[in-house]
Amino acid sequence: MSDAKSLKAQAWTLFDRIVELAAASEGRTTGTPWFRYADGRLTYWPDYAVLQQLLGVPLLLNAPSQSGVPALGLDVWTSYELRRAGFEPDLVWPRATPPRILPSTLVALRREATREQLRVLDSMLQSGKTYNNETGASANILGKNYVKQVDVVMSAWNTGPEILISTKRMDSSFGKNAANRVEESYGDAKNLRSRHPQAALGFLFSLRSTALKPQFEDVAAWIVDLLGKLGREDDAYDAVCLIIPEWSDEVAEPSGDDGDGEDPLVSAGLTSARLPEDEPLPLELPESEVDRQLRQLPAVELNRKAVPSTLSPEVFFATIVNRVLDNSPVNFHREARRRRANPA
Repeated sequence: MSDAKSLKAQAWTLFDRIVELAAASEGRTTGTPWFRYADGRLTYWPDYAVLQQLLGVPLLLNAPSQSGVPALGLDVWTSYELRRAGFEPDLVWPRATPPRILPSTLVALRREATREQLRVLDSMLQSGKTYNNETGASANILGKNYVKQVDVVMSAWNTGPEILISTKRMDSSFGKNAANRVEESYGDAKNLRSRHPQAALGFLFSLRSTALKPQFEDVAAWIVDLLGKLGREDDAYDAVCLIIPEWSDEVAEPSGDDGDGEDPLVSAGLTSARLPEDEPLPLELPESEVDRQLRQLPAVELNRKAVPSTLSPEVFFATIVNRVLDNSPVNFHREARRRRANPA
């Protein structure tokens, strides 16, 4: 097993346990992420505590950026929030269990299968094999001109993609890589929007708080300004989100150049040289051992004051959810509509 694949297997073990515990806790409370204030404002309230835990996993594992683990924490949180909003869990990718991508036709097949058929089918699906990339951990979506690996997706056979969210993370090298990350995201938005005009298109960007230090403040201001402009065009993103995590300098930060491990040529199907044969599966560890590791997670805080309200996760998720519900018939996504109509 390659180092990157081993790190992902370790990360999935911790990610899954964090999400499992959070989902169980959510079920014991209101069961909806929507809140209505006394003045009548309806607000989506993200689970920031889960995000902080997920962001601590790559730090605990000292996972380099090229492994894909640091960015994966953002994907897990984003898909977790979409499930909190009430969307069909199996159709939101990455799923909370392997395989992380499961086409809607296979979801329907599982529902109709007998117990014996289900046993055989699940043994295949949970083996880690990607079956020509139809299941697995990477969703490659055809845009107008090229195929793009999209980090968080909600899609079904009868609807096509309804949510397409890209995530990027920058923990260092702010001046070196900032322009590349933003320019790439702008081109990706145009490419995806042209083929999927009705999909809710989002971009979530994580910028480490050290970018706010005086020596980087001009670059940080430039990044924040560009992020705000990415969501202003009708043919680009519907919503853009900024999170600013901070952690102690004593914690070893993930090494690398803030790449996310994606290879555009692999996504396009031009080469399979870097495409793993199997999906990394969570390690089979006792819950007590996993919980012990979670107790050792480095503390990660969120600087929410430095995030403009238009780029806040509250606005981001509300916009994404509302666009999906507004662009679909009233008999679609009933649970998401119910949760929005019954805020805490």
